[in-house]
Amino acid sequence: MRAEVLIVGGGMVGATLAALLGEAGVAVTVLDARPAPLAKSDLAGMPPGRRVSAITPVSQRLLTGLGAWEAIQACRVTPYTEMRVWDAQGSGEIAFEAAQAGVAALGHIVENDVVLAALEARLATLPSVTQRFGAVIEGLQTEAGGAAHLTLEGGETLSAPLVVAADGARSRLRTLAGIDAAPHDTGQVAVVTTVRTALPHGGVARQVFLPTGPLAFLPLTLAGEPRYCSIVWSTSPEEAERLVALPRAALGEALEAAFEGRLGEVDVIDDALAVPLVQRHAERYVRPGLALIGDAAHSIHPLAGQGVNLGLMDAAVLAEELLAARRRGIAPGNARILARYARRRRGDNAAMLALMDGFRLLFGATHPALTLARNLGLSGVDRATPLKRLLMRQAIGERGRLPLSCR
Repeated sequence: MRAEVLIVGGGMVGATLAALLGEAGVAVTVLDARPAPLAKSDLAGMPPGRRVSAITPVSQRLLTGLGAWEAIQACRVTPYTEMRVWDAQGSGEIAFEAAQAGVAALGHIVENDVVLAALEARLATLPSVTQRFGAVIEGLQTEAGGAAHLTLEGGETLSAPLVVAADGARSRLRTLAGIDAAPHDTGQVAVVTTVRTALPHGGVARQVFLPTGPLAFLPLTLAGEPRYCSIVWSTSPEEAERLVALPRAALGEALEAAFEGRLGEVDVIDDALAVPLVQRHAERYVRPGLALIGDAAHSIHPLAGQGVNLGLMDAAVLAEELLAARRRGIAPGNARILARYARRRRGDNAAMLALMDGFRLLFGATHPALTLARNLGLSGVDRATPLKRLLMRQAIGERGRLPLSCR
């Protein structure tokens, strides 16, 4: 079967797009550099992975409609019904509760590998979807009429009306297409690991803003015990290097102190990993025969946990535009169709990138006047219920015109 769409990158976003198109019978080939798919059965008995995502209710609806959410729940997922954010340099604090947003949960903390394994299992049931692993891209050619040609390592050539770049923040396909995405170095590195705390997390996602960056304790549940958290500590490169080099016991003590002991003693149960935080936004999302989605189009600071949700929305909107065009007999690489996708997504993504960068700069400032202002701001928003509801609706993904698959 000749592919109508070639998707380069089989991560969560690429796999979601493949599932949306495959359910409609579109011939899709997913090309992934990884050697093999994930096995969900292997994940169930393993410790939690260090890379997690905060899946919003909107993204949950998308994954439910694809038949993946049930498999995710069967493996491991932790809902959070409250978020608490405070400033370590003052008394400002704000709490968001699911009931105030009219939802059962503000979101779910899920390991990336768990989401991906569920999506890959779904793709395996779709006859029009082909998954190819160990596929390394070496060349790209596009035509003005919308056709695209990929050259794989070893010389094989694949062609389709549309190629989609879903191959991450350092997208090889984006580079081959000559699309600029100048990196914006945030000056921070994220230290990620998994911990067990003395006190249960209570289904609350917590984040404290420290002078060097935010520290998040994201709730995890392991074997029914709600005393685990995924750690994302954004800090200076020098401090990140020091933290990663600490023995686990010493890192646990540093986490407990930085977190003001709110969950008691902290035991680190996995090695710490340092991830440089670089924001990117592609100068353009599309060209004839090519579209960028997910981190290939935009990568964002993790302080609000919105990265994967933005990418899933890219996939949902692109699928909606492609399927609407298909019903009218229009090829998927059509420039006008791709331009519609870009118009629908670029503004929302740009606004979120700017907002996260603004938060990072505001809470990283040490000037006394700014410290006072942000503490008053946090406390003021906490008392202003209508404003809190608006912010929560934004945080759970209820922004703008949602694609049908997310409603």
